[in-house]
Amino acid sequence: MRIRIEDIPQELQDWPNWVTWNKDKVPYTPGTLRRASVTDPATWRSFQNAYLDYQQGWTEGIGFVFTNTPYAGVDIDHCLTDSQTSPQAARIIALLDSYTEVSPSGTGLHIIVRGYLPPGPRRKGDVEMYDTARYFTITGHVWRNYRIIQPRQAELEHLHTHLFGHPDPSPRPRPSPPVAKSDQELLRTAASAHNGDKFARLWEGDFSDYDSQSEADLALCNFLAFWTGGDPARMDRLFRQSGLFRPKWDEVHYASGQTYGQGTIGRALVESTEDYQCVIYTIEADHPGPDR
Repeated sequence: MRIRIEDIPQELQDWPNWVTWNKDKVPYTPGTLRRASVTDPATWRSFQNAYLDYQQGWTEGIGFVFTNTPYAGVDIDHCLTDSQTSPQAARIIALLDSYTEVSPSGTGLHIIVRGYLPPGPRRKGDVEMYDTARYFTITGHVWRNYRIIQPRQAELEHLHTHLFGHPDPSPRPRPSPPVAKSDQELLRTAASAHNGDKFARLWEGDFSDYDSQSEADLALCNFLAFWTGGDPARMDRLFRQSGLFRPKWDEVHYASGQTYGQGTIGRALVESTEDYQCVIYTIEADHPGPDR
């Protein structure tokens, strides 16, 4: 599928968030043979650099990295047959009503909107949703005149809730550890738990164990919810000291006016005991946590 440069939104072209790709779909830094990282801006280039590689036949396609942008993407696989969309794809396209293009395979669709995803899962069946640490292949093959990227925060949240559900608004009782007297004591206790290595990696800003930084943010907040006894103010204070903290934390991301950080903390506080990622026990025998 040849790229239609004239139909790729100019606002995307203006971002220096471009990579190239070949058959393996692994991203590469334009103008080099080095693999790119979807979390390292130093490995991305301008649209012109990426497209030049494509024109010269050095790569099969180009891609846009969502990290550090105001955009989110919805990827719907296996939804096109004989130029007809699946019922699910048709509903998503109508809901988001934003830039939509055909994927390189000719059987999927990519939708790009202005907005941010709530914390939580990113994939269900043939639908994936990302706003960071991912890139989309870009073809410019616009689907049925959906040419303009639109702000769709409320619609994006609605779709996410429809696909993945939302937490019970009433927190369920869960065991809570004794709250450490100081932040430093709390951090030492969390790091000494049997899965303290996971906490330590998150605390240092390493989210390589997760599909996106947003999922890692939620995981760290789950740890903090447990060790602070569910104190949202203390969770916020501690998170800001971690390596995962970024300006996005204080940005309003939800139609309710909540910031991304408030939403992430709220999600951690209301997750059920069964799904709670940090039901852990300390190796200090004085205060064992619940068994898992």
